[in-house]
Amino acid sequence: MTTALEFFAAKLTHETDASDVYQAQKDGADFALVDVRSAEAWAQGHAAGAVHLPYHDIAARAEEVAPQGTPVVVYCWSPGCNAGAKGALEFAKRGYEVREMIGGYEYWVREGLPTETEAGPAARVFDRLVMVVREDAG
Repeated sequence: MTTALEFFAAKLTHETDASDVYQAQKDGADFALVDVRSAEAWAQGHAAGAVHLPYHDIAARAEEVAPQGTPVVVYCWSPGCNAGAKGALEFAKRGYEVREMIGGYEYWVREGLPTETEAGPAARVFDRLVMVVREDAG
């Protein structure tokens, strides 16, 4: 039987969240943030600094966006979307160190983290339901 220590250690090895990913970006950590959603979803908006590779194309194109040996963080729409897990599985099959960003793009946006569209940077939104919002935020 798995202990709580083993379970949570494994969970944190394979998952991360939007605020930790953003902090890693700010710290200059070497990893690829990969949006595994459709082209239409990507165009509508995506995490700043992400690259686009739909999960069903990972088998053929993984090294185009993340050279072998590059740690990868994948995300999809939301906690209700399993495309992130599908994308993580495809990277893992190819030997990548991979983590899934829990909460997906939804929580990236709700936490007010930088997003982009085809037109450039998008306005930041801060959702009081998922974080403490100060009046000077933004």
